Amino acid sequence: MASNLTVTESAAAELIRQSAFGGTPGEMHIDLLTDSYDEEWLYIRIRCGQQAGIPIARTEGVTLFAPEEQHTLLKGLSLDYYGDLSGGGFLISTPEGASPSICGSGFRFTNNY
Repeated sequence: MASNLTVTESAAAELIRQSAFGGTPGEMHIDLLTDSYDEEWLYIRIRCGQQAGIPIARTEGVTLFAPEEQHTLLKGLSLDYYGDLSGGGFLISTPEGASPSICGSGFRFTNNY
């Protein structure tokens, strides 16, 4: 389990909250989905449970799982969470050689990855 995905304290707290609410205490899953416009954007999706993934990060009482084939894409990235009166959401850092999405929940590689 050496993905080196960093999970911030605020993201860990929200992951724990969502996992408990979703019936899978301490287990959450992250994966990257391609956009529906064929523009090569990758966006994070976070769901409860293991979803047949492998563990890539453990922190603050939560284990984060991901598809094995996405392990390399997530390596060295950071997952954060922001919240305010209008809601909240997860943000992911942008890997080297990529451009961030405007919303902060995805990225697109600028070179052919």
